[in-house]
Formats: sequence, structure tokens, C-alpha cells
Amino acid sequence: MLHKLHYISQGDTPAAHVLNISTALDSGIKLVQLRLKHITDERYTEYALKAQELCKQYNAHLVVNDNALVSKLSNSSVLHLGLEDMSITDAKNIVPSTLIGGTANTFDHVQQRCADQVDYIGLGPYRFTTTKKKLSPVLGLEGYNTIMGQMKKQELTTPVYAIGGIEFEDIAPLMKTGVYGIAVSGLITHSKNKEQLIKEINKIIYHA
Repeated sequence: MLHKLHYISQGDTPAAHVLNISTALDSGIKLVQLRLKHITDERYTEYALKAQELCKQYNAHLVVNDNALVSKLSNSSVLHLGLEDMSITDAKNIVPSTLIGGTANTFDHVQQRCADQVDYIGLGPYRFTTTKKKLSPVLGLEGYNTIMGQMKKQELTTPVYAIGGIEFEDIAPLMKTGVYGIAVSGLITHSKNKEQLIKEINKIIYHA
């Protein structure tokens, strides 16, 4: 099963994204997502291959965001698709042996993702975040409690990652809602002591 702490790349340039991934891996991250937008498939593939090379060195898994072709060409472990991206069915035709995760914002989305048989769900956003341009309605802790409760009632067992503007103090309460793991970006990118932070996060999420 995938690691419970999921780092999503940030940076002003594709090279900065890869540099931040390198630093996160060096600090103990085992699951990284390369999230590049408004870029050609060729350039995306170039940086995905660099990120994949780094992941191999650290025995970590690479997630490619929003591009099945790049996922295939870079041989990433995982492909993550947003709500407005390619359908899960089409993606499975391109990368049949790759794990696929899908974004959700409501319980209806969760049901759809479970029906699509995704390997995990990225449920969010928890709070407002500047990382994403078109942000879905913010869920807050109450939203997670409600949706995770609905999943339990319907016996839906697809692992859920909480995502979107999550700070360190949010992690313990979020894990109590029944989510499988936590996806963060800025929390790790901007940390002065990434290694210590990652150890502390892992302690919380693996003992929740």
C-alpha cells in the first residue's frame, strides 16, 4: 500500500518543482507527486523522468498529476486525476498497470470514484489554498467527518487522503476522521527543518 504521507510538488518553474522533490526525498518523503500545469507533454515528460530517477534513488514512489501519457512515458507508480481531467476508464486503457488516484470534493464524487475503482481518493480541500487555481468548496473538519461517516455507512473502503492547505496542527484531528493519509505541499516546501517535520508527521499518521 502507498505511504500515508503524500508530498505534492511546488515551484515557480518545472526545475524548481524537481528541486523541491529532491529536497523532500532527502528529508524522508516516500510518495511524491509531480504537479505541473500549462506545460507541453514533452517538457512534462522531461521533468517526470528526472523526478522518477530521484524517486528510484530513494526507493520512493512517483505520482504524475493529470497526464496519463506522461505517467506512461516516465513509468510513474501512480497517476492522479482531477475532477475535470480524463476519465478513469480512459486512463486505465493507457496505463493499465499503474495505480490511479482521483480527486473528490463531495460524497457524490467519492461514490463515483469508488465506482470507477480508483486506488485512492484525494478528498479536499481542507481549507483555502493558493496552490490550486480553481478551488472546490472548502470542507473543513466537519466536511471530512460527514463524508468519512457516509463512506463507513455504505461500506466504501477506498483509502482517502485529506488535502488542501493542511497545517501541522490539523493532522491529528484529520486522522481521527478516518482518512488513510495526508497530502501536503507548502507545509513541507516551506519548512526550515523538513526532516524533523516529516518524522513528526509520520509519528502522528502511523499511530492514529
